[in-house]
Amino acid sequence: MPVSELHCRVTLDRLKRRLHSRFPEESRTPEWEGFEFRLEEEFPNLFRHLLELYGHHFDFFYHLEKLLETMATMWLDRLPELKSSDGLREAEPTWFQGGRLIGAMAYVDLFAGDLKGLREKISYLQELGVTYLHLMPIYRTPDGDDDGGYAVSSYREVDADLGTMDELRELAVELRQHGISLVLDFVFNHTSDEHEWAKLARDGDEICQGYYLMFDSRQEPDEYERHLREIFPDEHPGCFTYLTRIKKWVWTTFHTYQWDLNYRNPEVFNAMVEEMLFLANVGVEVLRMDAVPFIWKQKGTNCENLPEAHRVIETFNLIARIVCPSMVFKSEAIVAPDDIKSYLGPNQCQISYNPLLMALLWESLATRNARLLRYSMERRFALEPGCAWVNYVRSHDDIGWGFDNHDAETQGINPHDHRRFLNDFYVGRHQASFARGEPFQENPETGDARVCGTCASLCGLGKALEENDEEEIELALRRILLIYGVSFTIGGIPLIYLGDEIGMLNDYGYHQDLEKEGDARWLHRPFFDWEKAERRTEAGTVENILHGGFLKLAQMRQNNDALARGETEIVDAGNDHVFAFFRTTPDQTVLCVANFSDQPQVVEAPRLRQLGLRKALLDIVAGQTVIAAKQLDLEPLQFMVLLKRGH
Repeated sequence: MPVSELHCRVTLDRLKRRLHSRFPEESRTPEWEGFEFRLEEEFPNLFRHLLELYGHHFDFFYHLEKLLETMATMWLDRLPELKSSDGLREAEPTWFQGGRLIGAMAYVDLFAGDLKGLREKISYLQELGVTYLHLMPIYRTPDGDDDGGYAVSSYREVDADLGTMDELRELAVELRQHGISLVLDFVFNHTSDEHEWAKLARDGDEICQGYYLMFDSRQEPDEYERHLREIFPDEHPGCFTYLTRIKKWVWTTFHTYQWDLNYRNPEVFNAMVEEMLFLANVGVEVLRMDAVPFIWKQKGTNCENLPEAHRVIETFNLIARIVCPSMVFKSEAIVAPDDIKSYLGPNQCQISYNPLLMALLWESLATRNARLLRYSMERRFALEPGCAWVNYVRSHDDIGWGFDNHDAETQGINPHDHRRFLNDFYVGRHQASFARGEPFQENPETGDARVCGTCASLCGLGKALEENDEEEIELALRRILLIYGVSFTIGGIPLIYLGDEIGMLNDYGYHQDLEKEGDARWLHRPFFDWEKAERRTEAGTVENILHGGFLKLAQMRQNNDALARGETEIVDAGNDHVFAFFRTTPDQTVLCVANFSDQPQVVEAPRLRQLGLRKALLDIVAGQTVIAAKQLDLEPLQFMVLLKRGH
């Protein structure tokens, strides 16, 4: 046996004896044996990962022992029903791929007031077919600036305006009873400057100062910053903030009030493992791993996407597989397309946002052309087994144009000029624009910016309603259902930003709120309009048309195996305005076709025959038979899902 394996075996046996002495009664139960079995299976990799990250610390084995005690303690604290779910998910580790999940995301206060109010809205979620609910950060944060909840002051306390941790647990139970998975954020790159650790660090506690990246002079920050990019240059130039009380510089990648954690310190890793497992025990089934590219720092690099960042996530994943195997990770990596997939895998984050698809859906609407979308998805949509995309049209954040420069250049597109065009288009500066958005973090010299706005406003509904233009209203509704149609059918987990299903428009009132003014992302974070939602049952209203369209998309997934779990193949429809892809299972094949032009388009019959389609097809979106003897005719901005019919 190699020395490393022997060392690992001896270490595990010693640690198990300590666990047995620490938890003597529990160590004799069948459930404990299941926990130990997972520990034995995963320990060799866990040991190697930790040794790679922290083996150079003289007290490595002390921290390893503390970590295992934490894991055992948190497993013992896990509710019986969660342990039961662990057993079921162990038998089906890719449960999230079955096509059952339809996602929704919202801020609790904006959607329902508080956690109690949210429980009263579960029936609305069920009506939409939602089985995955992402609640934007609900933790205690500082008063005033808190980055929309991402400046966490305590991972174990709910914002007092929203409720209590006990109410969150009760909500998790009720959601589970209705077949809805709870999704929460794990903001593990940084804490707020009001977190207990930060307060102690500011008071001079050297142990807690070691939880963050602090420097006595500007020398090292200057050396780091030669290679770093600024994330929010308008309000926070550089990546460090000076603390006058202790005369130190602290690393603050995002905002001055968000202090980056020091993952070179094994105490920080162990502490954050405990916070992660606490959330798992609340009943979280999907944990959104926030800002994953930034968690490891290395001088002489841009401190993004470093190998150690992946190793930290892999180690968190191993620990979750041992203690709470029913929970999976979702990656939030808004980085270059080739870097996004590097965080995806059964051993890292099992699911991930698909920002490339999101950006290119909007790009295709603006250009009325799907060429870049098709080219990029052909090369970048496929994932390794055991993983899934979360396909979203928009989120709480801004829209950035994160397409690959080389992809654009192969299609004859100048990437810099094209991004500038897209920014101008979606903030209404372009003559052909239908959108009403606002720029975010705009640099007038370079033209760099991101875009904010609700889905409906960016799709032209606000402008069309103001101008009382019935034709443009219809086109705007078609745009919304077109891009959501693609996200629901292309493969993965579709995600609805709640309010999109009833056409919520921009909230310009944020300009009058001193706490929000200057952050254009509040433009698309309005309070949910429940009076508007009531109109979803009134035939012919905007709300009725959109809500009905969303219900149909959900029903299509439930009723067609190919849309739920089929393999995806992006195909060339022979028309650059049209985006097309097959979804296929052994028993069913469908062709999804999206016309991104606001003019009628055709797919020629010879191309349809090449794709193996017959003359008679059933469009399950419209519920109509389509005869494509000479060509397939597409209305402006039409989305079709075509099944073969007849011979």
